[in-house]
Order: sequence, then C-alpha cells, then structure tokens
Amino acid sequence: MPEQQPVTIVMIEDDEGHARLIEKNIRRAGVNNEIVAFNAGAPALEYLLGRDGSGKAHKGSALLILLDLNLPDMQGTDILKAVKASPGVSLSPVVVLTTTDDKSEIQRCYELGANVYITKPVNYENFAQAIRQLGLFLTVMQVPENGKA
Repeated sequence: MPEQQPVTIVMIEDDEGHARLIEKNIRRAGVNNEIVAFNAGAPALEYLLGRDGSGKAHKGSALLILLDLNLPDMQGTDILKAVKASPGVSLSPVVVLTTTDDKSEIQRCYELGANVYITKPVNYENFAQAIRQLGLFLTVMQVPENGKA
C-alpha cells in the first residue's frame, strides 16, 4: 500500500487575528501539518487551481481547505464552487469557518460541497476552544489524495 501523502492545510482567512488564533490552536491540538495561509480569495484560488484553473498542480496531493466566507476580494462561496468544480482539487475537504450563522448560507455551502460548516464563536476563549476541537478532529480525519485532473 503506498504511503499516504502528508495533508497540506490551506487556510483562507482575511482576519489576521483569527488566522493566528486558528494556527496556534491547531498546533496546540498536535497538528503539525504544513499550513499555507492566504488573506484573500484570488491568490488562494490561483494556488489551488493553478493559472490554468484545472488544479492539476495538486494531483496526488492531499489538501484540506479552511475557508472563511467573508473575504475582501470575493465571497468564499465562489471559492468553494470553483474548488468543487475543478477535477484536480474537487476531492479536497472544505471546512467553512466563518462568523455567518445564517441558515440559508449554511444550506447553500453544503449544497455547493462544503464538508463541514463551523460558525466562529464571538468570544475569544470559545473560539480558541472550537479551533482546538477542530485540530483534534483533523488528527483523525482521513483526507483523499486528489486524483484525475
């Protein structure tokens, strides 16, 4: 059986404080995977899909995407839609991590292919705790390699 590729965490979060808190608490949970961070949607999409938009650059790699919905240059739902439509990265699990708790938005994200939807708690300690729990979840979660691109 081939050795499983290490999972790269792609974090798309425009709030620098949230990004630091997310990384710190994922590390506290014992997750040492590489984290590639973006504070806007366009560079994140280019990384994920490549210049040609196919996602072929990530064929055979295992990605886990942490996605904020409220970004300065585009909506996270547009990123989610593009990722799930690209054969090169469509298998990558997407964890939506956002302040929005609107039921229709949650429904829409799942319909677009989100794997998990987490509403960020407003309270700092609750947010830190939620991220630590997410980190623990990441230690047991299986992520598929991206295949045919």
